[in-house]
Amino acid sequence: MTQIAHYRDAFIAYLDEKIVLNKPKNLYEPILYILQLGGKRLRPVLTLMTAEIFGTPYKKALDAALAVEVFHNFSLVHDDIMDAAPLRRGKATVHEKWDVNTGILSGDAMLIIAYQLFENYDGTTFRELAKLFSKTAIEVCEGQQYDIDFETRNDVTIPEYLKMIEYKTAVLVGAAMKMGALVANASEKDAAGIYDFGRYLGLAFQLQDDYLDAYGNPETFGKQVGGDIIENKKTYLYLKALENSSKENKEKLIELFSSQPTDTTKKVELVKQLFNESNAPEAIKEAIQVYTSKAFQVLETLNIGEREKQSLTLFGKQLMNRTV
Repeated sequence: MTQIAHYRDAFIAYLDEKIVLNKPKNLYEPILYILQLGGKRLRPVLTLMTAEIFGTPYKKALDAALAVEVFHNFSLVHDDIMDAAPLRRGKATVHEKWDVNTGILSGDAMLIIAYQLFENYDGTTFRELAKLFSKTAIEVCEGQQYDIDFETRNDVTIPEYLKMIEYKTAVLVGAAMKMGALVANASEKDAAGIYDFGRYLGLAFQLQDDYLDAYGNPETFGKQVGGDIIENKKTYLYLKALENSSKENKEKLIELFSSQPTDTTKKVELVKQLFNESNAPEAIKEAIQVYTSKAFQVLETLNIGEREKQSLTLFGKQLMNRTV
């Protein structure tokens, strides 16, 4: 992971240099705040890594990487407002620390800043980056709307759920990698291939997140284990459990997911028991493996060296073996 740490450090240094406190303070301070809260910086690291894999120094991709990270955090600011979430990465959310109006306006400014960063590239690259960015941004919005719609629906299917996480999470991972390829002037075929590699990894990553939410180690996961269950989120685990449960267990599960008990610990235990009886944990692990394998199959079609393929394979394996 030394290479990833190197990209992350270089990116953070660039972020600190480029995103500074301007006036009016109440517009820019929340932007600095959310961007400095940390996180894995997975997407910008992928942009930098991909540029180098296609033979271009990562420094040329720093503006594209920063655009991806600013956009990602913009979406978090607005998501937190919609979810009325009090915490983000263990700290107060922007709308809690300031207010809802500030969160909306600072978020809007972040979206514009992300677009402005593409202006540092030549005409052709700028056009391709902006086109990809616009397509991805609207898909992320669509994914968020699907997620909201699913909260009040009891007939969500697994294909619908997979489409939702693809749009809400995976397309941005794919776009982050494709941006690195575009900056490096990779062929159209290779740019499309690396996008699919990222998209498949993004799907596997989100499914892994669903699994860890229920079965992760509370000491290393970084979030409340069972949070999705407490919030009655219809994740892959829930949908697979419904599909594979007996009539009696299916009714119990539906009842538990329409309740808001004070004893959430008991609810999480009961739901996990029903998940286990339906073999939902095994099913989600299989799905994670399917998408990881699809990502690795795409690698074989890319016009890059064996060393670069091994580097991406190692990254994918490390990502899927995470416990956080």
